[in-house]
Amino acid sequence: MEFISPLDALFLIAESREHPMHVGALQIFDPMDSTGPEFARRAYATLAAGEKFHPTFRKRPARLFGTPQLAWTVESTVELDYHLQRWALPESGGLDALVEVAAGLHSTLLDRHRPLWETHLIEGLAGDRVGLYAKVHHALMDGVAAQRLMQRMLTSDPDAGEALAPWHLPPSDRHNENPSRPRALGATARAMFAQAAGSAPAALRLARTALVEQQLTLPFAAPRTLFNVPIGGARRCAARSWPLDRIRQLKKMTGTTLNDVVLAMAAGALRAYLIAHHALPDKPLVAMVPVSLRPESDEAHTGGNAVAALLCGLATDIADPAQRLASINSSMRRSKEIYRELSPGQAVSLSALTLSPLALSLLVPATVALANPPFNIVISNIPGPREPRYWNGARLDASYPLSIPFDGQAVNITLTTNADNLDIGIVACRRSVPDVATLLDHLETALSELEDAAY
Repeated sequence: MEFISPLDALFLIAESREHPMHVGALQIFDPMDSTGPEFARRAYATLAAGEKFHPTFRKRPARLFGTPQLAWTVESTVELDYHLQRWALPESGGLDALVEVAAGLHSTLLDRHRPLWETHLIEGLAGDRVGLYAKVHHALMDGVAAQRLMQRMLTSDPDAGEALAPWHLPPSDRHNENPSRPRALGATARAMFAQAAGSAPAALRLARTALVEQQLTLPFAAPRTLFNVPIGGARRCAARSWPLDRIRQLKKMTGTTLNDVVLAMAAGALRAYLIAHHALPDKPLVAMVPVSLRPESDEAHTGGNAVAALLCGLATDIADPAQRLASINSSMRRSKEIYRELSPGQAVSLSALTLSPLALSLLVPATVALANPPFNIVISNIPGPREPRYWNGARLDASYPLSIPFDGQAVNITLTTNADNLDIGIVACRRSVPDVATLLDHLETALSELEDAAY
């Protein structure tokens, strides 16, 4: 057996019917030669033939000394026809129909008596395209790790004959070039957490310096909104792609970063959504922006979690889109300057202090109603491929990340780049956040307003 790290165990302990703790991705593949049904058959056959599994895809939680969530056990056999399933839309459908199917799949818990992952091939999409929805428990890997894993099953060669399954990928060349590097990120994570746990006074001094003296956004400075309520277990998802050139042009014209522009898009969309529901607070919303601590040389199949947390004021109290973007840029720049000066262990310490209210709300849901939220929403930007990618002879048209809402955090926005596009996936509590798909239109409006202000 292998011990589960404290951070990974939190995702198991906090899981409930209302809080499925898996991350997912909805990919869309275009065969490009009008052979959609044949491609779907070929893709399923390729996946179904993958009888070898990396150890990460054999793990399930086990009891140790009669206590759950302490250790992983590794299954000797994996029932692939359970983990891999094939679906079809009832009739030739568009993106909305595909996303609705993915939302239903994203709502269900993973079976803890089996390895904690599933893959679903969905055919019948308009234009002979095929969808691939995959989910993996956050205790096994974080969103960055999962995204890198999915990228490694792809190729830049549209004529490549070999098609890989995500649960059995060969070691990368980069990984082979550095054999002295530890094979498991878990050892590094455990060392960082040991350092963090052993220096509580230093962590408090660090928090005072970083958060107070630098006047950064503080936890619990966020106002209460209709997003910050207890949630149910059913999910509603929304997804759309934007040309990346539009965001890059804005970045260039305004002297900000691509992530700043995307955060400003999200801020404008959230502002418009709350105005439409007569619920915009006077104080600005605060976003938690995860930042990966995973080295770029890490190739994801090692699993585990390595994430820091920045808080960003979204300036939703500012009507002018250009001023809102400038405020977001300033907030993110100050936070990044602090994190650049920290060791990995210190970054974990500071992030743990930032996220501790969220962890408490997961373990004791009643605390959601007792205080202002530590932040209003999680907005994640996961790096994706910079040029077109292919799998089994089909082009990857879109890759929508689907993440996790929490009690008190009823909506999540996650985005990734895919060649010339920016793909955005939104996941929300189906009961608490009505009309979540309207956020997509608000995102487009916010981007257009930023372009008008910049040009």
